[in-house]
Parts: sequence; C-alpha cells; structure tokens
Amino acid sequence: MGTDSKNTTRQLRRPGWARLLRRGNDHLMFDLFGGPRPWKLSWLINLQKAGTFPFLGLLMWAYADRTPAATAPAAWIYLAMHGSYGLVWLLKDLAFPDPGWQRRSTIAGGLATFAGLLAYWSFGWLLVSGTATPRYPLPEPAWFALCVSACILGCALMIAADAQKYFTLRLQPGLITDGVHRYIRHPNYLGEMLVYGSFALMVWHWWPFAVLALIWGGLFAPNMAMKEASLSRHPGWHAYRQRSWWLLPFLL
Repeated sequence: MGTDSKNTTRQLRRPGWARLLRRGNDHLMFDLFGGPRPWKLSWLINLQKAGTFPFLGLLMWAYADRTPAATAPAAWIYLAMHGSYGLVWLLKDLAFPDPGWQRRSTIAGGLATFAGLLAYWSFGWLLVSGTATPRYPLPEPAWFALCVSACILGCALMIAADAQKYFTLRLQPGLITDGVHRYIRHPNYLGEMLVYGSFALMVWHWWPFAVLALIWGGLFAPNMAMKEASLSRHPGWHAYRQRSWWLLPFLL
C-alpha cells in the first residue's frame, strides 16, 4: 500500500512540457482573442467530418479529366476510407459524445480550429489532383489491403474505447482496466492514429506525415501525458501501469 501510494504521488506531477502545450492548445481552440463563445467545438468538428465525403466527391468530379489513370484507383479507395470515417465519427458522436468537445469556443478559436481541421482535406486533394503520384513500397493490391485494414481496425478501436469510457464512467467513475483498456492505456488515441496513418500511407507524400507529426506531437502527446497524471489519482494505478502499455503493446 505504501509503495503504491508513493508511485501514485509521483505520477500526479504533470510534465512541464505537457502543461505548456495543453495551455497553448486550449487557448488556441477555446479562448483565442476572447469575446463571445457562439459555438461548441464539437459542432465545428462534426461539420468538417460531415463535409469530408461531399468535399472529396467534388474533388473527384472536378479532377475527373486530370486525375492520372495510375492513381485513380487509389483516389477512389481514399474517398471511401476518409469519407466513411467521417460518417463513423458522426454516428459515434450521436451515440456517445465526447465531453471534452462540448466546451464553447470564441469566434477566433473556433475558426482557428476549423482551419486546422481542413488540413486533413489536403491529403485527399494531393491524391485526387495528381499532385502526389505515389510509388508504394509494396504492390498496389497489397498496399491497399494494408491501408484499408488499418483504417477499419482504427475505427473499431476508437469506437470501442470511447464507448467503453463513456458508458463505464457513467456507472462507475474511476480507473478503467478491462476491455480495450486492459493492455493499452490510450486505445482511443491509437485508433485515431491508425485511421489517419492509413490515410497518409494511401497518399504516400511527405505532407500528410508532416501534418500528423505536428498533431500527434503537439496535441495527442500532451493530452496523453496529462491523462496519465490524472489517472494516477485512482487506487490501483501503479499495478495497472506496470501491466499495460502507454500506446503500443510490447513497444511503448
């Protein structure tokens, strides 16, 4: 009991770098320039998710005569992957909305967040417009199977993790150590990374990887570090931490 208490106390210390990045992210998304707070951030996120399928469809139509024949199959598959993911997100938000996105944002904060979300749409534009002409490391059928599989697995993991957290915490607040959280402490983030990683692999251009590195390092990493510190308040944290992985089983 004494050992666990000491480890718990140590874990409660939030890393300075994570606090700094979280404070900057929150200011940018929720408080930028102050003033009225006319919208919830979830509305803007859902708008971008809902618009992904139509946007990519319009791109396919606009570049119908200019999309290289070699990349056309990849563009159609990308449309299905990214567009369907947007619909999956909307269904998830309808069934069990994330409380973290229900905060209201200033006008400038909301616009800055929405502009950042639009960076995801640039992935599809690169492929559909022919700006990216990927040469995959594997034969195309095998590469497409890899990307689609990663996307489906990521969606399933994200939904399972968010659903388990949403419904479990309504009945029993505290540490969740079973289900998809049994061996991974941040399965929802891993699911998101698999999904967007699959998009980057389909495009196979440096730009999507640069965007994801910025988001994963500047937003996901501090959020996970802060969550670790928050979870460490609960009894059983030290034992759970010892038998689970931060993000990737056997690696991290």
